[in-house]
Amino acid sequence: MTVTKQTVLDALSALTLPDGGDLVSRDLVRAVQVQGDRVSFIIETENPDQARRMEPVRLAAEQEVKKLPGVGSAIVALTAHGPAGRGKAPTPAPAPAEAPPNLKIGGHPKPQAEPMNPKGVARIIAIGSGKGGVGKSTVSSNLAVALARQGRKVGLLDADIYGPSQPRMMGVNKRPASPDGKTIIPLQNHGVTCMSIGFMLPEEKAVVWRGPMLMGALQQMLGQVEWGTLDILLVDLPPGTGDVAMTLCQRSKLTGAIVVSTPQDVALLDARKALNMFETLKTPVLGLIENMSTYICPSCGHEAHIFGHGGVEAEAQKLDLPFLGALPISLETRIAGDTGIPIAAGDSLMAEAYGALAARLVAGGMA
Repeated sequence: MTVTKQTVLDALSALTLPDGGDLVSRDLVRAVQVQGDRVSFIIETENPDQARRMEPVRLAAEQEVKKLPGVGSAIVALTAHGPAGRGKAPTPAPAPAEAPPNLKIGGHPKPQAEPMNPKGVARIIAIGSGKGGVGKSTVSSNLAVALARQGRKVGLLDADIYGPSQPRMMGVNKRPASPDGKTIIPLQNHGVTCMSIGFMLPEEKAVVWRGPMLMGALQQMLGQVEWGTLDILLVDLPPGTGDVAMTLCQRSKLTGAIVVSTPQDVALLDARKALNMFETLKTPVLGLIENMSTYICPSCGHEAHIFGHGGVEAEAQKLDLPFLGALPISLETRIAGDTGIPIAAGDSLMAEAYGALAARLVAGGMA
């Protein structure tokens, strides 16, 4: 029997919810994908509180789909499209085993003679973009997970200090330990060692710092974090050509940089500025990635080029730089990032795309 989207929806229609109706009639099912014998879809609820209560339903839906003839595996994710309900007491966080460390992040950088490269880290690759909104952080998290799945020891440093997004994307929300108030013990998830200023602050709190404090924070997150032995440390840079990117390039020995852009002309204008910055600072550019390259409708399979197509590859050829690959727009990727399980951690076509990207870096000796 051939599995189709409709057979999956029919199976889910037979699953009654505790408060009445079913997943399909209540319009809670999103992004149904059938790839051979693999089925994946998302249950989208109104808020995080409801999502937590729906975990038994998620498990039941997964088992129901696995029973279908021709289905080898089923991946079901839970997400929410709105904030937690107001007026309800939040679930108390578990008490920490010990008091938070007396650790201050941010301050003027200390003079140093040696580069800011952590001991035990073989390669550092910066991932930058000329402007925000092109998916640089999404690429960073998924590339880190894809490299880890290929056997590499990977670290991910979220250097986007004004807008740290890796805590959410990597599904990590704990505060790092600091046994002596100086050393920082990084966190781990999905096989990746992670550090972000977002671990140290509430998610809604803004970082209101000038340039010297940004540089001091970067110095701390490179020099005071116990990164251990890593094959590669990916650094998710802030967009643009500001203090953090300049400091990293000038005070560290980088293996090189990867630039992410969408194919549209406006994004490419800014990407060229990022490329010029790396050239000015004598940082090798390892390649360009075209993100949001195409959109394939999950219902009818029609392919559309919302932001244009091929612009980044053409720019790479013009500048004689490696073109590392094109990544499509994917609802599944967006939801996976919001739920803290990068798409590269699964078995979908997008996971395969990131795996191929990681394999190119490994084959080229860059990771």
